[in-house]
Amino acid sequence: MSDTNVGGTLELRDSRTGSAYAAPITTEGPEGDTYIRAGDLKQVKRGEPGEFGLLSYDPAFMNTASCKSAITFIDGDKGILRYRGYPIEQLAESATFLEVAYLLRHGELPTQAEYDVWVHDITFHTYVHENIRKFLEGFRYDAHPMSMLCSSVAALSSFYPNAHNIFDPKERYVSVIRLLAKLPTLAAFAYRHVKGLPTIYPDNQLNYGENFLSMVARMSEPKYEANPVFSRALEVLFILHADHEQNCSTNAVRAVGSSHVDPFSAVSAGIAALFGPLHGGANEQVLRMIKDIEHPKNVPAFIESVKSGKGGPKLMGFGHRVYKNYDPRARIVKKLADQVFAQIGIDKDLEIALELERIALSDEYFIARKLYPNVDFYTGLIYRSMAFPTDFFTVLFAVARTAGWLAQWEEMLDDKEQKIARPRQIYVGHGERQYVDPLTNKFPRAHKDVLRK
Repeated sequence: MSDTNVGGTLELRDSRTGSAYAAPITTEGPEGDTYIRAGDLKQVKRGEPGEFGLLSYDPAFMNTASCKSAITFIDGDKGILRYRGYPIEQLAESATFLEVAYLLRHGELPTQAEYDVWVHDITFHTYVHENIRKFLEGFRYDAHPMSMLCSSVAALSSFYPNAHNIFDPKERYVSVIRLLAKLPTLAAFAYRHVKGLPTIYPDNQLNYGENFLSMVARMSEPKYEANPVFSRALEVLFILHADHEQNCSTNAVRAVGSSHVDPFSAVSAGIAALFGPLHGGANEQVLRMIKDIEHPKNVPAFIESVKSGKGGPKLMGFGHRVYKNYDPRARIVKKLADQVFAQIGIDKDLEIALELERIALSDEYFIARKLYPNVDFYTGLIYRSMAFPTDFFTVLFAVARTAGWLAQWEEMLDDKEQKIARPRQIYVGHGERQYVDPLTNKFPRAHKDVLRK
């Protein structure tokens, strides 16, 4: 990491008053990000009594950095994603998900001894209290599994009251371990509940991904053996989804966590944010789009209706808010998808998806707008091929993203500049006005006495 360099100033002149101001320009980080502090704008004033000063207005944080982070680097124009400096391509090729989870939290890859302890501790905490299982049984048979996951993770805070001691290193560590260990268990329990199947308890002889698949898919066999292609696919997808900088759900975890609430509550806020169709639900939307198209022969007409832009359908799973080039995760998961399709074969829905991909990658309309298939496009297809129901896709996303949420949460707590999240607003409502009784259209007597004074 490069040192902070404060060099140069942004010169500001207020045309209302003729006053001039200077805001220091800071360059920081290995990629040389430059910024001014929004607080420096407060010095720009008209000179009125009690005036706060100039605000910056930036809906959805389009050009505002809310924190400094050393966890994940993204260059959307160049299609780069790195965890702690390591290219995502290398991690997906060679690392395990738990190695990546360790890396995100600690900043370095583990030694063999460190990794063994890390895996042991997570494996030891995979079971959940029986009352949590009974709690999940209270949901309707058709409850969305993300609602069940969000609620059960929040409920965990009542089982571990010491988790509120967030500045105790031992309590913080065990909370991180518990969340990483229990998310797959809770997710699998939710899956089995919706399916009307009995819950399967963790098998701690299996690795992280295989144990999850066992809890999801095991039936009457004495020992579950995962399909190695599916097991590898799940491992890679978990790595790809482990963190993604300051996205909506990560921002939610940081904002809620800034109140110094326990990590179970903070992570449940992240799950709630991820539930939205504009965030984690995007891969669900890909499958719904494919279902609406119905047949490969309908793809050209669908593409033309997308291009018309006249209130027609949207092309889900293409383009990205951050990546203005090809999503680097999509390259990895495209290769993975081909391996899974080779295992299970190609049906009508996959034919539709592949035809969408072919046309979009060759059509100048999409090329000019850099609307390439993103990670959600291929992820949804892989999960579908593995027989996961569509409404379970976001749950899988949440299991993986917990690693990043926890790393971001801890980084936020250790950042001395961070305070409880409290953005400013631009008030556009009514000025002061007096209350009138809506039934009599008169001022209340007590109010009249105040007005006389």
